[in-house]
Amino acid sequence: MQVSLAQDFAMGADPVLMAQACGIEPDDKQAEFLRSTAPRALLCCSRQWGKSFCAALAALHVAVYQAPSLIVVVSPSLQQSTELYKKISELLAKLPGAPKTMLESLTRMTLENGSRIISLPGTEKTIRGYSGAQMVIVDEASRVDDALIAGVMPMLATVKNGRFVALSTPAGKRGFFYEKWTEGGEGWERISVPASMCKRISPEFLEEQRRTLGTLMFEQEYFCMFHDSGDSAFSTALIELALRDDFDVFKPL
Repeated sequence: MQVSLAQDFAMGADPVLMAQACGIEPDDKQAEFLRSTAPRALLCCSRQWGKSFCAALAALHVAVYQAPSLIVVVSPSLQQSTELYKKISELLAKLPGAPKTMLESLTRMTLENGSRIISLPGTEKTIRGYSGAQMVIVDEASRVDDALIAGVMPMLATVKNGRFVALSTPAGKRGFFYEKWTEGGEGWERISVPASMCKRISPEFLEEQRRTLGTLMFEQEYFCMFHDSGDSAFSTALIELALRDDFDVFKPL
């Protein structure tokens, strides 16, 4: 199916219109992310909200309308990276007037407009050597090593308006994702969507999950709450108290 020049221009200006052309109607928060131009974005959202589809749509928009571009997808495992890559490929097939695929394998593709999409497993050794990425997406970002983040960020160093997107549910009070989410640093857009804001998830299902998973895991997976990991000897709160130096000095009578 072909699209008019006006339609193509409109989709290039508004990723939500492109999503609709692919048969997807984003909700308000998804549309907010898709329309964002923030160079650094964190998505801390409930399971089954659609984090991966949002990231796949954002990647596709860059590949089609900012060509030629390199988009790199990284996850803790190759299987997870490939799943997100498949979503991009499936959306490409649904997009009217999309550029043709010239080369494609299970982990990478090249479009006729020169854009490339590559999925990589989340180890620091496998991701080095790539540069000039217009977009880097880290899926399950709370579960990747900080060394991996240090390895992928330089891919954006020489690209104007390059974008880094990290998406995940929480996985304890540790690591890059938690630190960037809680530190309040400038330059990071943060989007949080608990399950209570997702109409596609029923209250009955959530109650079943609460009983099945237990409160801490349930709150982590569906309500975006960071809890201390189970293998921590001391809670984060106790550690922070131990490091305080603003207490009153004891003065003997």
